[in-house]
Amino acid sequence: MSLTTSAHLNFTGQARAALEFYASVFGGQATVVTYGDFGMPAELPDAGKVVFGQVTADNGFRVLAYDVPGTDGPATPGAPTTRRENGTTITKEPFFLSVRGETVDEVAPLWKGLAEGATVIEEFGPAPWAPAFGMLADRFGVTWIVDVAQG
Repeated sequence: MSLTTSAHLNFTGQARAALEFYASVFGGQATVVTYGDFGMPAELPDAGKVVFGQVTADNGFRVLAYDVPGTDGPATPGAPTTRRENGTTITKEPFFLSVRGETVDEVAPLWKGLAEGATVIEEFGPAPWAPAFGMLADRFGVTWIVDVAQG
């Protein structure tokens, strides 16, 4: 038996743009199917939204996404939550995607691509536990870690 796991991101109207962006960063092909493609009348507001989408690349990258029907507004699939504890604000990321490569040269272009329009949480560079590590929230609100496996 063989299993695979892929992240499936939920958006509120930005799935197509996100998938096209991820294809430009990671390579591969974006596949997009709309609610209209599955028979929703074109005059309905969600007809042009993504019911199924994915990016698959030869380098092993794969992500799926869709637009939650009946929603509009900013994409916040990875929106953090905050709480106060002993006078300190603690921010919790609900999830993040991790991209790990074997060399800095392999992952540095991915970091650069994801960083366009992103909020950098931790700059990409050497870390005590890895040759390179960085964390950011991309322009769609998805939090990513890009790092290099410790040799």
